[in-house]
Amino acid sequence: MITDMDIWTNIRRDVLTGGMSRREACKKYNLNFRTIQKILSHAEPPGYCQTATRDKPTMGPFVPIIHEILEADKQVHKKQRHTGKRIFDRLCSEHGYNGGILEEDEWLDERNARPQQSEGCPR
Repeated sequence: MITDMDIWTNIRRDVLTGGMSRREACKKYNLNFRTIQKILSHAEPPGYCQTATRDKPTMGPFVPIIHEILEADKQVHKKQRHTGKRIFDRLCSEHGYNGGILEEDEWLDERNARPQQSEGCPR
């Protein structure tokens, strides 16, 4: 997909106002017809949007346990809540988690960022 705004605006200007056909734009800019269609349907390049969530084979069985820990943390004082490192330590010692701390931290970051994301992805 083309992300350079100069090329994007030139294609839109040529086709929408300059009288150039879509087929001519394909030849001039050496792009596929579908790419030209996408450029013409969006005023600016749409951002990347992952369509489906990826499986987490290492974290998957431990997600309900992490949810329980986080739900229990809502009942205690803010200073007594679990950090990512403490959750990782508990998973390793109490539940036999053998994955990396980065996987667990990334999962927590995704979970914390979810409410802030927009509803749908631009297409």
